[in-house]
Amino acid sequence: MKFKKTDLNEVLKTLAREYTVFAPIVENEEKKFMPWAESKDVEMEGLNTIKPPKDVLFPNVEKMYRYKMGLEGFIEEIFPEDTKRILFGIRPCDMRSIDSMDKVFLTKEYVDSYYAKRRDDATIVAFGCTEAGRTCFCESMGLNPNDAPSADVMMNVSADGEDYVLEARTEKGEELVKKLEGLITDGGEAKKDTKCSLVINKAEDLDKKLAKMFEHPIWDKVTKGCIGCGTCTFVCPTCYCFDIDSENYGAEGCKYRCWDSCMFSDYTRLAGGANPRPTKKERLRNRYMHKLSYFNERYGETLCVGCGRCVEKCPAHLDISEFIEKASAAELGKEDK
Repeated sequence: MKFKKTDLNEVLKTLAREYTVFAPIVENEEKKFMPWAESKDVEMEGLNTIKPPKDVLFPNVEKMYRYKMGLEGFIEEIFPEDTKRILFGIRPCDMRSIDSMDKVFLTKEYVDSYYAKRRDDATIVAFGCTEAGRTCFCESMGLNPNDAPSADVMMNVSADGEDYVLEARTEKGEELVKKLEGLITDGGEAKKDTKCSLVINKAEDLDKKLAKMFEHPIWDKVTKGCIGCGTCTFVCPTCYCFDIDSENYGAEGCKYRCWDSCMFSDYTRLAGGANPRPTKKERLRNRYMHKLSYFNERYGETLCVGCGRCVEKCPAHLDISEFIEKASAAELGKEDK
């Protein structure tokens, strides 16, 4: 199935009648996922957004419940509204990141009800990359920049560059495509030849090797440039750490959660002042180990999706792809075996 590129706004307009549609929109010279409106400038092709679309499902600040103390006290949960959403045009790396968050928030005998509600209400249209950025290395992490297997609908530019080709892969996807009758036609060959320019040499068993490198000298070297700003965690599509805090107004208040960062010094600080990760070395080691080893041990896949955002935005020029290569090639010492 396919539709003309020139019909994109009409497609989004049709979908917006029943859904809140989040699309890659350029505003103030920055491309990010925002609710679509006819006045917005949608940019499907080109490079990926710097800010990932994960906050559509996992907001950076979210009220959980409000309360009142005293004889007339109460606790009232603030549950996500019934809003059918479409994430339209997310890249394969971001689709994979949502797959990872699904594992965290919906499996292992725990379901995060706030995330689950938004996820159930969401239909995801993935879009194959037409261009890879200089820091994109998803292929080296086992992904395909042209395909997102778990998306509800997969969309690519056609081979002749004139159309967008659609493939519905789930019931949600089929329901969405039906709403576009009259705008889409049969046929269409997808162009799937985008390659990452950054290719890294990654050991196949890197997760197991890193598990033996907790005290390796590599951590002292890689940490030298880090300034502990947390930028890497806030642009990462797979970081899901959050803090829970309160806002009190006399006898009333609310509990909310907000994104947090394992790169901050107070992230693991205990009530008595002790901190099991007192320096940047321990904090960066934990971040890289989580992405490349711990998550694999628990869920069976690497948490780094190779989107390159942390490499692009780190003010100290730390590069996780460079670390992966160095760790893959590193010799294990006696203390590591």
